Amino acid sequence: MDEQALRELLSGVRERRVSLDEAIRACRNLPFEDLGFAKVDHHRSLRCGFPEVIYCAGKTTAQVVEIFERRRVGGGNVLATRATAEVGRAVRRKVRKARYNPIAQTVVLRQNPARRIDHYVAIVCAGTSDMPVAEEARETCEIMDQPTRSFYDVGVAGIHRLLAHAAELNQARAVVVCAGMEGALASVVGGLVPCPVIAVPTSIGYGASFGGLAPLLTMLNSCAAGVAVVNIDNGFGAGYMAALIGRSAETPTEPARCSKPPTRRQPR
Repeated sequence: MDEQALRELLSGVRERRVSLDEAIRACRNLPFEDLGFAKVDHHRSLRCGFPEVIYCAGKTTAQVVEIFERRRVGGGNVLATRATAEVGRAVRRKVRKARYNPIAQTVVLRQNPARRIDHYVAIVCAGTSDMPVAEEARETCEIMDQPTRSFYDVGVAGIHRLLAHAAELNQARAVVVCAGMEGALASVVGGLVPCPVIAVPTSIGYGASFGGLAPLLTMLNSCAAGVAVVNIDNGFGAGYMAALIGRSAETPTEPARCSKPPTRRQPR
């Protein structure tokens, strides 16, 4: 249940369109639903602004399908990451409107209408081999209602390919940069744009890249200001962070209200 659904439910009770018993049944699984093998967090959207995301790796296909279905019933958009083709097919047999991205290995279900947003997140990757991580970031941003523009295969080995998109990158609200090998692309982008850059080291490269450790260290040691780094191959984490940045800029934060200090009693 997300904030909008809760508002509609409470409005229904106030206007007597929804009975108290119906409202209690709708809230019965808050804050979580115990499936035995998993506790599905239906309260996550109210706390964090987006429902719980399903990480498929390590779970059986049946477990993923059951969690996905319970999340569907709970309302809001649904995102599952690291889903194999088998898991994607199984989920779609159960939930026909779900969509599987074989490159990103994500399954998404949109239940809330997409909002019209006038800004975007730029998703950048150094090479075609980095696309699975970049696509995971893109799918995450999109299901969180943050439009994206993709700039793929623009690594530093042919930096003119990146510079050709400099104007569009400068208009982005945030930039996600996915790169393996030595991971230099994040620093280059950080030196070009006025917005936050979220760097994602990928496990692409030969032996001395140590499965993504070399680009991770390069990105952590970036000389460009405004570059933050997530874990190796963590496109989801980068996309989620970029979406939060985009969302935070949509509505200004209200100033904190200071509570009235308590009245001190005079000693007798």
